[in-house]
Formats: sequence, structure tokens, C-alpha cells
Amino acid sequence: MNDDRPVLLETRGTCLHLTLNRPRALNALSHTMVRMLDEALAHAEQDETITSVLLAGAGDRGLCAGGDIRALHDDARSSGRGSLEFWRDEYRLNARIARFPKPYVALMDGIVMGGGVGVSAHAGIRVVTERSRVAMPETAIGFVPDVGGTRLMAAAPGELGTHLALTGRSVGAADAISCGLADQHVPARLLPDLIEALGDPAATGTPVADIVQRFATEPPAGELAVQRDWIDACYTADTVEEIVGHLRGSAVPEAQTAADELLTKSPIALKVTLAAVRRAARLDSLEAVLDQEFRVSSRAFEHPDFVEGVRARIIDKDNAPQWKPGSLAEVDDQEVARFFAPLGPGEQELGLAPLPTGTPAGEGKAGQDSPGAPG
Repeated sequence: MNDDRPVLLETRGTCLHLTLNRPRALNALSHTMVRMLDEALAHAEQDETITSVLLAGAGDRGLCAGGDIRALHDDARSSGRGSLEFWRDEYRLNARIARFPKPYVALMDGIVMGGGVGVSAHAGIRVVTERSRVAMPETAIGFVPDVGGTRLMAAAPGELGTHLALTGRSVGAADAISCGLADQHVPARLLPDLIEALGDPAATGTPVADIVQRFATEPPAGELAVQRDWIDACYTADTVEEIVGHLRGSAVPEAQTAADELLTKSPIALKVTLAAVRRAARLDSLEAVLDQEFRVSSRAFEHPDFVEGVRARIIDKDNAPQWKPGSLAEVDDQEVARFFAPLGPGEQELGLAPLPTGTPAGEGKAGQDSPGAPG
């Protein structure tokens, strides 16, 4: 009999196995799943019989394709607020994972996108396979990278993170490791053996990282290393318009392709994403970044490009979104700055980062920039 619980919990030896169990939906996260994961980790943190945690996805297509986009779309269309509470709990889960005091192994096999990155790329030990495709593809649906993704992209070498955040491109195992999104490559055929080894009572006392290392191999060659020169040269610009101009001015065919890609994305999402990544680089903690991302997500949720992007890319699949505004030139700095402004009356900040000593309540979080021009 199949177990239809959206998250499966099983203890093997001293390892708690968490399995995202919506394979037909590529294990997309629901609010219930986020709460189940958070509750399980809170319990595991205090349970002395649990010494490690393993996160995996049911099926063989991927760990997690992100949040339940259709549910978020429907909520936005009906002017609901449930999505904001979903993100509030999801971002708190992301912070818990990053600070989890015991070894947390994430098997990033197959598709790992959006919210899937949030529950895996902040883990202590992140395993990719030759089947892994890791991405933050939000700009294609009029949204902005979240779940701590802007911090991850800001920390990537050179301008690789800016390139991935704006284009939404997916990367394989080698590139995920070089960008700081993963740690080890384990061939997919060895995952069952790795899982068994992690739960083997005989392994008690052996460092989890050492167990994973036993199965690790060199990943297939990546693509980004040989593209660093043109990526770094083009994406150092201060505005999206300048980035597109540099890409157009490059003699490298891949740069031309990237320019074409960018011009299919939501103009407002592109500009806010660039600002978010640049601001994230100046923030001093994941919590401060998640606080910023919650503000941005709240504003993006209200913007018509989100509903239109999901309609065009996922629901109707005509791939012909009508963005508002329709061009980069029509997006002004004040509109971008509004995404980063404190939430208004009746809205509650995420509030993960502590207030600095002596700061009156309501005057900002530690490390957060005041609203201003992007970049």
C-alpha cells in the first residue's frame, strides 16, 4: 500500500530520513510539507538518539521542483494572503536548515529548483549526481529568487551568480559545486549504497562527511569554467540595460544567447533580481537576506507579472507573457526600490535578523539596506 503522506519520516540507525513525497508534482513544496519538515527538524535537534538527517525526494526525477506554483498563482489571482504565510514558514525553515547543529545531508539528485534549493543548498553536506539540474528560474515567471537564493548567488565566484540569477539557467553537478551550491558528486547508481551506509548502526561514530566522501567521484565536466571571462566581463555592470549591452557587444556566441534569454524575462523581475543579489552581498547573515527576500516576495506577489508569468509559462504554456512594464527602459529606480521598502501597515516583517543594539523597534533589521536605487 502506498504511503500518501507528503513527507515521509523514517529513522534508520541514528539517521533521520526525510523524503519529499509528491513525485507526480516533482515533489513541489506545499505549506503542509514545510511545516512537517520544520517540526521534524525541531524534534531531531533535541533528540539525542538522532545524530544526522538525510533529505531526499521520492521518485527518480528530482529532489524538488520548488513551491507549488499553481497554488501560489491561484492565491495571487484571488488577492489572497496565504502565500505570504507559506513563505514566512518556508524562509524560517531555510534558516533552521542552515543553522542545524547536526549533519544534514541533502541528496540533490535530478531537478532541484526554487524552493528545492532552499531545503538543500543551505545544508551542511550537499550531494549532486550526474542527473542534477539546479536552478533559480524565477525571473521567467515574473518573480525574484528567494529562499536564500540571492545570498547563494551573491557568494558564487565572480559574476556567475548574477548570470544564473538573471537568466534562471540550470546547472549540472560540476557547475553547482563550483558555484557553491553543492559539495560532493556521487553517481546516481551509488545513492542507494550511500543511503544504506548513512543508516548503518555499525557506522555510528564515523563522521558523516567521511561516509559521503567514500562514495564521491569527480563529476562530469561543467560548462561555466570556460565561460568565466565573458560572464565576469559582461555582468559587472551596474544595470540590467548595461549588462544586456555588454552581452550584445561581445563576440562570444554564448553571450548573444544570454542577451536573447534576458529579453524574454520580466523586466521588473530582472531589475529587482539584480538589486537583490547586489544587496545580498552586503548583508551579514542569511537571516538578514531572508528578511529582505520576504519584503521582495511580498511585493512581487502583488505585481501583475507574477500571475502573468505563471499563466504563460506553466498554465497556458504559450510562452508569450505580456509583461508590465514591457521593457527595461520603462522600469524606473523608484519602482525597484519599492520592493525593498519596509512592509506597510497591517503587514508583518519576517524579522529573522535581530535588531542592532539601540535601534528602536520598527526602524529596520541588522544588515538591511535602507530603500534606495538598485545596485
